Amino acid sequence: MTEEYSNFYMEKELLSPYHHIQQVKGKQMRIKIILAFNHWLQVPEDKLQYSLEVFNLLHNGGLLIDDIQDDSVVRRGLPAAHCVYGLPLTINASLHVFLLAMDKLYHMNPKAGKICSEHYLDVIRGQGLELYWREKFVCPTEEEYEDMVHRKTGAAFLMVVRTLQLFSENKTDYAEFIRILGKYYQIRDDYCNLTQQEALEEWPNAEDTDAKEECFCEDLTEGKFSLPIIHSLKTQEGGQILSILRQRTRDDEVKRRCVSLLEKAGSLEYTRQVLRDLDRAARAELSRLNGNPLMEAVLNDLLSWQDQKKSRECSG
Repeated sequence: MTEEYSNFYMEKELLSPYHHIQQVKGKQMRIKIILAFNHWLQVPEDKLQYSLEVFNLLHNGGLLIDDIQDDSVVRRGLPAAHCVYGLPLTINASLHVFLLAMDKLYHMNPKAGKICSEHYLDVIRGQGLELYWREKFVCPTEEEYEDMVHRKTGAAFLMVVRTLQLFSENKTDYAEFIRILGKYYQIRDDYCNLTQQEALEEWPNAEDTDAKEECFCEDLTEGKFSLPIIHSLKTQEGGQILSILRQRTRDDEVKRRCVSLLEKAGSLEYTRQVLRDLDRAARAELSRLNGNPLMEAVLNDLLSWQDQKKSRECSG
């Protein structure tokens, strides 16, 4: 947080929840994706760094609210900010950070502020759909789920690229690649949350901290209708899976049972196949866009949801 944001004498104290979440950086995959897009866009370094700072504010400010909405007790291996600073200050800090980010965008370029407000509204709508389904315990169709993903994740990536293009001579339309990448990114997150938590972006690196047991299969504790869950409800195991999801359990044995049922139902394999297809589609679109070594490296990193042998088979 730089001094230019505000000279308000209590700024540091009011933003304590934000600084708390900044202590551990996670895997920084979103930063890698932005830098990969910049391989195409070639935005001047000062504008790029300024933009990265703004996007970091938006992302981490959003995580403060996400953890409250999901009743999460851990983020990146640390106690969630609201567990340390309480709900009122954490909610206020999230709004505070969002408005700081918007202020910086408008100072950078008024069009950047307009782009952000337009796409971030889509992000909020996507998040709202996911919360609505969870709180009302209504299972969406796969088509509805994909629309939510396009808003929640795809719109965030589109916001970044359109903002950077304000400072680039490259005005190429990357919407199709972003659509595929956003879908891949979110479904991968859904899958890893249930099967391979260490591959999650928000899972702390080993040198940062030891991950806490509370992180295990958090989506089941939240009662989230992720793609494997949605698919499973059309199978014989769906009734028991739905019953477990309704409990929002924190019991690891019950969660392991649910994951076992998802495997038995074929829902995890179905999700793996979707991920393989999306990886191939992303690489095909990347080739159509004349390639990008940094983005190819991102796609290779995203293959960490697989074991080494399967990764070679998929990318080969």
